[in-house]
Amino acid sequence: MNAVVPKSLQEIKAALFQGFESFNHLKHIHARLLRSGLHQNNYLLNQLLKLTLNTFHNPSYANLLFTQTQHPNIFLWNTVIRGFITNDCFDQAIGVFNSMREMGGCLPNQFTFPFLLKSCARLSDYEQGVKAHSLVVKLGFDYDVFVNTGLVCFYAKCGLLEDAHKVFDDLSERNVVSWTAIMSAYIEFGRFREAVDLFHRSLGMGLVPDSFILVRVLSACGHLGDMGAGEWIHRYVAETGVGRNVFVSTSLVDMYSKCGNMEKARHVFDEMSEKDIVSWSAMIQGYAANGLPKEALNLFYGMQRENLSPDCYSMVGVLSACGRLGALNVGEWASSLMDRKEFHFNPVLGTALIDMYAKCGQMVLAWEVFKEMKVKDRVVWNSVMSGLAMHGHVRSAFACFGQLEKHGINPDANTFMALLCACTHAGLVNDGRQYFDSMTRLYFLNPDIQHYGCMVDLLGRAGRLEEAHSLIKGMAMEPNAIIWGALLGGCRLHRDTKLAEHVLKQLIELEPWNSGNYVLLSNIYSADHKWDDSEKIRSAMNERKIQKIPAYSWIEVDGKVHEFLVGDKYHPMSDKIHAKLSELNKKLREVGYVPKTEYVLFDIEEEEKEHFVGCHSEKLAVAFGLISTKPNDVIRVIKNLRICGDCHTAIKLISKITGREIIVRDTNRFHCFIDGSCSCRDYW
Repeated sequence: MNAVVPKSLQEIKAALFQGFESFNHLKHIHARLLRSGLHQNNYLLNQLLKLTLNTFHNPSYANLLFTQTQHPNIFLWNTVIRGFITNDCFDQAIGVFNSMREMGGCLPNQFTFPFLLKSCARLSDYEQGVKAHSLVVKLGFDYDVFVNTGLVCFYAKCGLLEDAHKVFDDLSERNVVSWTAIMSAYIEFGRFREAVDLFHRSLGMGLVPDSFILVRVLSACGHLGDMGAGEWIHRYVAETGVGRNVFVSTSLVDMYSKCGNMEKARHVFDEMSEKDIVSWSAMIQGYAANGLPKEALNLFYGMQRENLSPDCYSMVGVLSACGRLGALNVGEWASSLMDRKEFHFNPVLGTALIDMYAKCGQMVLAWEVFKEMKVKDRVVWNSVMSGLAMHGHVRSAFACFGQLEKHGINPDANTFMALLCACTHAGLVNDGRQYFDSMTRLYFLNPDIQHYGCMVDLLGRAGRLEEAHSLIKGMAMEPNAIIWGALLGGCRLHRDTKLAEHVLKQLIELEPWNSGNYVLLSNIYSADHKWDDSEKIRSAMNERKIQKIPAYSWIEVDGKVHEFLVGDKYHPMSDKIHAKLSELNKKLREVGYVPKTEYVLFDIEEEEKEHFVGCHSEKLAVAFGLISTKPNDVIRVIKNLRICGDCHTAIKLISKITGREIIVRDTNRFHCFIDGSCSCRDYW
């Protein structure tokens, strides 16, 4: 298209204010300015520079225009500085400011400094920012609210919160921007309580918050787990109507989810008149993170019915839910809704897919995803190492650790958790000690409570109970229920009733309403045939109205997840399932299987005890899998507690007499049963 070339000053002015269809058109205007001798007219140049920088985003051409200007005024300087910032050319913006100071004849004004300080903040250029602050004071702009807000942002971005707060406190007038700047600074550096307190203070000073502030402060409440403050903000929003939009509502969903109240999160979600993909993702992730995987999947199906394509965050939530349920087919279907390349280039998505495959017993597929990933950060390496450890591929996990170091990636606390878990699964006490000691000695990482828990578990299972107890006594922090629970597990395994009683006293003090503490000691007494002592424990549970956590098992067949409880007879195929169990029990006895009734809590007749262990949830799930899948299909079962010794023995034999591969994932690890043996080598 041929540009219409203006011939007079009036036409040039008119052309500069009209819409441009191409950068060529603008160059024609520039050429006309040169031919007309108007190329030094600051007003016309200012309009031309604005178009070059803000409409066509061509900082190179703008720089060429500006360097040919002989006597730029402050408006021209500010236009160029601001235009460079708009185009993320922060170094050039600072360079232009320094040129203005060197040339002299033109002083910066109150509109110059906010732009300059923004560049200093983005570059974390502390030296230049402090010089700017000094100049602000010299020129008398230290009382300008916009300049001071820029200073607050600058100091905050550089991590100097005390300096930022000092400037903020000295402000004679505070607007939404300055309040947002100081609150955002505290949130960015993890000081969430101060941010929430500032929000309360701002309301007391008459601030009417906008949606951005509300979103930020609700995020702080979520990080703190402070549902009380979050509910107060929720009431404020409902009463005033301020910021009642999709962004604030989504932030409320996220806040309630992080505080663990999914009922309130769902209530907010259901009341939203407008829902975008971020809203759906927040709700799905909330369900997945709060141990409600079925609800997460049901909501994802609802999102599909709304014809919404999943984004990164909803996909992470769905894959997490599938991993928890062992829903491999659903996970593969969900991941197919996104381009596979997104998983290879996005570490967050890739990690979620690796984790899903690993938790569904498909470590080979998890490894394939890992190999295909183009960006492997520390989180990705940790994920694959954890998966390998969970599956008992201990040496492979160790090899990954070596490769991680070769790639120049520093290990973190989660890396060592994966290594220590691998050692625990394989009973490698010396390796575990070596990795544990190297955390502080070589990598300057302080072990946290979880690392100590792994070591206590490792030593306890290996029968080194006194050593484990000594490790607890020497801890720098107070032992929690995880630590004592790990030692109690070792006591159970090695029948050390005396130490178990001591440990239980600590656990009851820490978690007086946790049924697992009582149940485990009762198991120990039962295994030693101390029925009276076991009865006392059960009586104490009944007096305090403590309920035992029910054991659930899940199995996915044809994309549907089926759930079983001990002795379950509610399943539509219950009769066939129990008939299959009876058939299996007969075959098991023929090969010498005798039920291990010491795993039953109750002192009842032997025949009843055998029936009780025969209907454990994992056995029901395995029986259902045998009658519902093809002969060559792998049966995958997920359990919410540890598998009991009797079920472990029985399922090993079932894998032999049926010729089927059976994978059971309990809370601790994977058990892959093939031809009468288990991948854990009977060590769990």
